[in-house]
Amino acid sequence: MPISSPPTDRRDIDELRRYVADHLDADLSAAALAARMNLSERHFARVFTQETGATPAAYVESLRVEAARRLLETTDQPLEHIARATGLRSVETLHRAFRRRIATSPAAYRRRFRTTV
Repeated sequence: MPISSPPTDRRDIDELRRYVADHLDADLSAAALAARMNLSERHFARVFTQETGATPAAYVESLRVEAARRLLETTDQPLEHIARATGLRSVETLHRAFRRRIATSPAAYRRRFRTTV
């Protein structure tokens, strides 16, 4: 689910999606997001999935991987820094998310798509 996904029928979900995109290194667990929306975790997960077509965890991971992709394409920052900056926390988690979402490693992605020297 890209950052540019269309608006939902609920303004509060759209505001939460903007918050997530702007705070990728924060605690974006379903529990934390549910608390932010003043909903139970179960109800929040149901509403969020219905409105966005993705679970909260899948949505957050997709935004984090998208942000990591941009950093890999445009910077020479080490993978450790990219993992922390995007909220993936560790190089291992960055690798797992890349394998799951893009079917390649971060290093291979960078070699193929880097646009700067």
